[in-house]
Amino acid sequence: MNQLQQLQKMTTVVADTGDIASIARLQPVDATTNPSLILKAASQPEYAALIDRAVRNAKTEPTVAARTRRALTETAVAFGSEILTHIPGLVSTEVDARLSFDTMGTVHEARRVIAAYAALGVPRERVLIKVASTWEGIKAAELLEHEGIHCNLTLLFSFAQAQACAEAGVTLISPFVGRILDWYKKSEGRDYTAEEDPGVQSVTRIYEYYKSIGVKTVVMGASFRNTGEIMQLAGCDKLTISPALLDELASKTETLTQHLNANRIESGIALPILDEKAFRWQHNNDAMATEKLAEGIRLFTADLIKLETLLQQKLEA
Repeated sequence: MNQLQQLQKMTTVVADTGDIASIARLQPVDATTNPSLILKAASQPEYAALIDRAVRNAKTEPTVAARTRRALTETAVAFGSEILTHIPGLVSTEVDARLSFDTMGTVHEARRVIAAYAALGVPRERVLIKVASTWEGIKAAELLEHEGIHCNLTLLFSFAQAQACAEAGVTLISPFVGRILDWYKKSEGRDYTAEEDPGVQSVTRIYEYYKSIGVKTVVMGASFRNTGEIMQLAGCDKLTISPALLDELASKTETLTQHLNANRIESGIALPILDEKAFRWQHNNDAMATEKLAEGIRLFTADLIKLETLLQQKLEA
């Protein structure tokens, strides 16, 4: 077996892309999208029909603002629903990153996304709403989970974020591996082996804490820079991986070792529950996490605005 096939026996493999052709070829269980991935896919001519459908639906709204907002939602859902025809599992669709500090705004947007999926015959059980792991985002996810809308908490860099997500009962978290490595390489001015990779160590710590106290929230490592990081996290609940790295794993046949195994983790003691003050203090004390969360929101917002501009041009045509 190649390394991808070996990995699939230890971990649920998720495709981190909006490119439907790649998903159909690689056949992962789940798929994740974000504004950057949707923007990249939206610029490809083979997906013009999905964009045109979203724009047509949005033109029925009475105001420019409402048309633009619906076009964004419809575009993300159009890609998500098409992706679901190629996979057996779940698709993650992200809410507007500009709502990252707006709890009720995030809740309302998530409901709109789920309603748009329902209009296409997609049940909410097959959708994860992606929300930034700010305090406000975590509280929004907690409310949504109580409504039966399942959430994927993204842009997660600190242990405080992971702990708060577990306490909120969210379905899944996406701790970012590669972006953590990026920060430490720049900060420390050196490279890291896969074994000492700070992103790998962060996900490992979260995974082991969750399993030691019986947390049901799924840990899905994300944002990988190389296959070494992926191999070090073999055995994690899920890993969302770009098509390029999936292809690289498929090209290798060396034996893959399972590094994470819930059955080998001893029972532990849960930490004191985080209130807002404790969460903000602990997260703030992690310079890497503070900077990367803010940067991630800015980057997703920038690509969202580019996508918004593209859709506005089509709405006005």
